Amino acid sequence: MRRPGGDAGPAFFCPFRASHDRPSTLQAALGPVSAGCGTLRSVAHYDPSTALVIVDVQNDFADPGGGLSVSGGDRVVSVINREIATATAAGAPIVYTQDWHPASTPHFAKDGGIWPVHCVADSWGAELHPSLVVAGPTVRKGVDGEDGYSGFTMRDPVTGQTVPTELETILRERGVSRVVVTGLATDYCVKATALDAARLGFGTTVLTDAIAAVDLVPGDGDRALAELTEAGVTTVSTGDER
Repeated sequence: MRRPGGDAGPAFFCPFRASHDRPSTLQAALGPVSAGCGTLRSVAHYDPSTALVIVDVQNDFADPGGGLSVSGGDRVVSVINREIATATAAGAPIVYTQDWHPASTPHFAKDGGIWPVHCVADSWGAELHPSLVVAGPTVRKGVDGEDGYSGFTMRDPVTGQTVPTELETILRERGVSRVVVTGLATDYCVKATALDAARLGFGTTVLTDAIAAVDLVPGDGDRALAELTEAGVTTVSTGDER
């Protein structure tokens, strides 16, 4: 298993779009979307004040051939797509995060960092997974070589200075008070994003079957979930009854 990463750098906001190589509608990707459709059932409650945040579901992390592929990363895409259908039907905002690095950055091992090269801007590895439905804006991070892991913050790898991305602003402008976090990887970007969301005062839920862990040290994923629970984040599977 390769080591995945996730990092946060100066972010910019990409307008709502539907990728040309993805299904143009949720119905095309997932089938009929209606109040009685099974694809709309979810343990997470969505409404216009509850956003679905999808963390770094990119080829380098989610594809088995990616530069930092996460074991099981490709299998969470279908779960996330069902959440996208449910959130969309409820009028909930959907936001994606995406690593978008320059070819050389102190974040990479070859330039003095700790991670192999991944998610280089405009590369196949940086693209969102082709099966992932795109139904909202994207916050790109690491654009100027920064690292960090949260979708909400970015860190200069030399000075350690931390500054916010645009994610909080996007959510506040939409009147969001709660977030549901999914994506990759549990013990890095998902954990950091959820911890920051809770710190910023958002009610925060992580869907445990819509994430996958690196587990560089066996049990890292479980320890990450325990840390989230201790911080007041709700961790629940979409299959759990409530």
